[in-house]
Amino acid sequence: MGRRILNDALRSIVNAEKRGKATVELKPISTIMKYRGYIRNFELFDPHRVGKITVELQGRVNDCRVLTYRQDIKVKDIQKYTTFKLPTRQWGHVVISTPDGILDHEEAIRRNVGGQVIGYFH
Repeated sequence: MGRRILNDALRSIVNAEKRGKATVELKPISTIMKYRGYIRNFELFDPHRVGKITVELQGRVNDCRVLTYRQDIKVKDIQKYTTFKLPTRQWGHVVISTPDGILDHEEAIRRNVGGQVIGYFH
């Protein structure tokens, strides 16, 4: 997954939230944000193989960031990393690319897998 493409997608979500828009169109997105309740729904449509996604926003996204550098993280260090990066323990999720797929930090701890930190949202 291209880090620049993901960064553009997350920035589009944050900018649309700040402008009070109900939907935003972008290319890649993770289902983690829907599963955790940060977005309502998303719909994939593929006119002429462009592969755009329309995302229905809920107004819960305060910030999204993609890390442009690769940072490996072990399972035992995930909790320390989330304490450092997220504003509180109750808000936000760190997104990690693992051998089991792209997971948030809670699911990665539950499955006992580490990986590379892609970004975070809260």
